[in-house]
Amino acid sequence: MASPFSFILILVIAAALSAGLILALRPLLERYAVAHPNVRSSHLTPTPQGGGIAVVAATIVAVLVAAVLGIASDAIIGLWTLFVAVLLLAAVGACDDIVHLSVVPRFIVQFLAVGIVLATLPPDARLVPLLPWWLERAALLIAGVYAVNVVNFMDGLDWMMVAEVAPVTGGLWLLSMLAALAPQDTAVAVALLGAIIGFAPFNRPVARMFLGDVGSLPIGLLMFWLLLRLAADGHAVAALLLPLYYLGDATMTLLRRLARRENVLRAHRTHFYQRATDHGFSVNGVVVRVFVLNLELVALAAAAVVAPSCWTQIVALALGMGAVSLLLARFARGKPTHKS
Repeated sequence: MASPFSFILILVIAAALSAGLILALRPLLERYAVAHPNVRSSHLTPTPQGGGIAVVAATIVAVLVAAVLGIASDAIIGLWTLFVAVLLLAAVGACDDIVHLSVVPRFIVQFLAVGIVLATLPPDARLVPLLPWWLERAALLIAGVYAVNVVNFMDGLDWMMVAEVAPVTGGLWLLSMLAALAPQDTAVAVALLGAIIGFAPFNRPVARMFLGDVGSLPIGLLMFWLLLRLAADGHAVAALLLPLYYLGDATMTLLRRLARRENVLRAHRTHFYQRATDHGFSVNGVVVRVFVLNLELVALAAAAVVAPSCWTQIVALALGMGAVSLLLARFARGKPTHKS
């Protein structure tokens, strides 16, 4: 079993490398990859994007360091197909950041990348054994593409990705201490946690750097893969609880837009967290509430792992859904105004 010190070292290496690469790349990104305000934006001034290059690179390098340190070396080397898929999405994200690709090539690459990730799963890794194997894999393929896009759609506010990715990956690290996650998967989670921490100072409101699609797409894929691994090891409720805020906000927004017969592929800013800033909440007020909620979801996920009875799973999931619903409702109502 890997020592806690090894994982702490991976965390520090990923954070330092991510921050260092951002500093090195910033002059280039300021020249060639500037995000200008549009209908979806929450920022008012042109801001360089592409910080995701540093986050993805730091994550991969830190995982390789984990292999050098002897943390499930053979299993980590076997993850090369995962990182091929990650780099594939990073490449299409970079192209989209610079030249704005059409929907079709983006989706083709996303389905390909998720398919590559699913191919890394052993044949006996099942979530719903009652379903035919091919039907479950098809459902996971669609779910994976949806997860990648959910993370991409939710990257629309300073520190929002940090408030989501840090608790989820930190929660996975915690669950690994409860023997719920394999060492190689834990190394990926800790490396991603470190990389997003290294990115955080540059994305602090008001942000000086954005992730860009080059970061949000591969991060979405990595999180999907990690949560899938957690679910395949018998902890499906915990895997659902950890990203529940992102899933709730994005899915409710999508359903609301479909009900209004809007073009769901068109840029917008009607997510609950975006509406909250339009209704009086500060950016810090939104991300702090999301961060605290995510810590609550981590605690519920841990409870579901520690006490895996049916009733514990039901209660934990119900409490998580209730907490997410309350925050979404509060964001939708806006910040109360006090009349004098």
